[in-house]
Amino acid sequence: MRYDAVFNVSGSGLKAQMLRMEVVSSNIANVNATRTPEGGPYRRREVVFETVPVQNGFENALLHSTAASLKGVEVSRVTEDASPFLRKYEPNHPDAGPDGYVLYPNVNIVAEMVNLQEASRAYEANLSVITSVKSMIAKTFEIGR
Repeated sequence: MRYDAVFNVSGSGLKAQMLRMEVVSSNIANVNATRTPEGGPYRRREVVFETVPVQNGFENALLHSTAASLKGVEVSRVTEDASPFLRKYEPNHPDAGPDGYVLYPNVNIVAEMVNLQEASRAYEANLSVITSVKSMIAKTFEIGR
């Protein structure tokens, strides 16, 4: 297997997890946003991943090597969570409805912190793979001296 294939797979994971962390951070930042430019409270967003073939250079695509069957990951879309908003009785709130209830975002701060931790660990794992491969390449050059 060529080293660039490993870099491409791990690099795709880094990019996808970075976007996931940005979306989770946005959810956390808007946990109390009762009014958005679109109208209504903020709606929680989720990242959906999909596997994609790793681009591994022209000669591998031409030769259909086993490395060409490697799969990376990318964000296929960012969706909005359709679960209901939280309702709290706060009649003095500026966004309260006629019944005195305010709709709050459908964001669970504990679940978002777990998602952020998980994305961070996946990012670190991909970075560790890249670091290990770079170290192996350096050791290979040392052997050749």
